[in-house]
Amino acid sequence: MPAETDPIRIAMTDQEAAVEARRIIADFATSYRDQSPVPRYGDSPPVAQPGIPPMTVRTTEVTRAIMFSSLATVPPGLIAVAVMVASEHADPTVIGMICAAPAAIAVPILALARLVRRAGESTPAEIHNHYDGPVYQDQRNVHTKNTGVWAKTNNQQ
Repeated sequence: MPAETDPIRIAMTDQEAAVEARRIIADFATSYRDQSPVPRYGDSPPVAQPGIPPMTVRTTEVTRAIMFSSLATVPPGLIAVAVMVASEHADPTVIGMICAAPAAIAVPILALARLVRRAGESTPAEIHNHYDGPVYQDQRNVHTKNTGVWAKTNNQQ
């Protein structure tokens, strides 16, 4: 008598279980792949993914540089604090000064570097002309006045 019609029989043999498993698998799809084309855009707005928030490339580079350079200040500060605690001369003011020292030194250096860079950008480029023979130089001052639709240009020698 088959297992489906026998109300008293609860367990199946291994062979019957294997046949029943193959029948269930054959009846139901175990995977499905949607072949419809993906739309170019959708209705829903983009969702920020977990991790670092969306930023421009430059902002991401600056943020990571700050994170990595700030990690370099941790070991010297921890070593200094550990030495002071071990020598029993740990003063909160001195510990604060040791922890703030890298930033106090870095800020003026960065400001000076920015000032030098801006000064270098604002200076005009040097022009070296080497002539061989007679030279005629014509220097004109060009002033253009734009009043919307019409523009007037004055070339003065």
